[in-house]
Amino acid sequence: GTKNKLTTMLSRFIRRNKQLARHQPKQQLLTQFRLASQFNQTQVAAIMGAQWGDEGKGKLVDILGSQFAITARCAGGANAGHTVVVEGKKYAFHLMPSGILHGNNKALIGNGVVLHLPSFFKEMKNLDDQGIEYDGRILLGDRTHLVFDLHQQVDGFQEDSKAASAKIGTTRRGIGPSYSSKVNRFGIRIGDLRYPEIFRQKFENMVSIYKETYPHLEVDVEAEIARYNQYYQQIKPLIVDSIHYINQAYQNGEKILIEGANATMLDIDFGTYPFVTSSNCSIGGAVTGLGIAPSKIQSVIGIVKAYLTRVGEGPMPTEQKNDIGATLQKEGHEFGVTTGRPRRCGWVDVVALRYSHMVNGFTYINLTKLDVLSVLDEIKIAVKYVDGNDEYTHTVPNSLETLANCKVEYETFPGWKSDISNARSLEDLPENARRYVARLEELIGVPIKWIGVGPGREAMIEVDV
Repeated sequence: GTKNKLTTMLSRFIRRNKQLARHQPKQQLLTQFRLASQFNQTQVAAIMGAQWGDEGKGKLVDILGSQFAITARCAGGANAGHTVVVEGKKYAFHLMPSGILHGNNKALIGNGVVLHLPSFFKEMKNLDDQGIEYDGRILLGDRTHLVFDLHQQVDGFQEDSKAASAKIGTTRRGIGPSYSSKVNRFGIRIGDLRYPEIFRQKFENMVSIYKETYPHLEVDVEAEIARYNQYYQQIKPLIVDSIHYINQAYQNGEKILIEGANATMLDIDFGTYPFVTSSNCSIGGAVTGLGIAPSKIQSVIGIVKAYLTRVGEGPMPTEQKNDIGATLQKEGHEFGVTTGRPRRCGWVDVVALRYSHMVNGFTYINLTKLDVLSVLDEIKIAVKYVDGNDEYTHTVPNSLETLANCKVEYETFPGWKSDISNARSLEDLPENARRYVARLEELIGVPIKWIGVGPGREAMIEVDV
């Protein structure tokens, strides 16, 4: 019985993933099937953005959160914005792991995050105001670096000093300068607050270093030291050795959900540098940002928006500076959770998605906001880049000049022009929508397990892969 069931599941998996069956070695295909068929037994899963951010990671984290004991943020800071909608009520998170809405889930902020405590306290107050109980469920890693207000000033100084063509489009939340302090080895970690004199020395040193470059930096050193000594008393019960904590939880058999921030195409190493964020926001950041071994991560879920958006500067080959882009922005409510800035919009980019899959090794895809495309007469998928020499580029080039000058080849699909927000199974979707999803799955080479058809927690199709 079990053997027949597995044979049937494998046959169905191959039918739904014909491209994988044609182009992948048999052993690799069997490995992917094994991983895809065992998600319910997954102990550690990571959710990573596969594009330029704002794909809707928070929604899946919230949906899966009740199945996991711990949700752990591994990278980024208050520059991230994750939105969760439950029964029509909207929750916006910037630092808080999105699993916090589930009473059985602990929210861990790991060492790879940079934490601005005033912003963190504001999110805690928002939880209080919304009636969310969290006592004993929020944990702060003692190796987590702090973002000070002076970092935010420096962020602004650096952005304002750049020529218009060189501006990054930073959120000015102090993220880059805080990571810079960390890498230059004069950063301050949460654990340093435990020792007031050591903290004083380190903070005075930080101010001195920054004032050498930015003499107009305004810092009331004594007031800041006093404020952070008070903050320490507030967060003291929340502080843990997060590396020991998460690995002990793993040893105890607890299920761990890793929540990424930003996305692969904004990764400091793999993104469109220098128009990127300041952390590793691909799967490597899950390892270094939590101190968990890569062999312990059994599933990597890539979040893919059914079209494409980007905030800030930098190349975006499929951007639509026309009525299509305006329609996607309006229908998708594409304005940043953190800054409120309008997002640039365009067609989904499979070249970038295959590159992202190459970096992350996705086990599954969660396709989000498919419903936004319902108003369009036709829909396109970018399948190839053609460089200035009329040669195909099969991956994302290192050179931004090459990327910016690439022509894009598309496949075009008819739209479905109907409301899909109440669809709860693949069969409920119109035929043209199913064709679009199937082609995306075929081109990326990863099973699409979840399909978002609306903003609410309930508006998610789970596909039996």
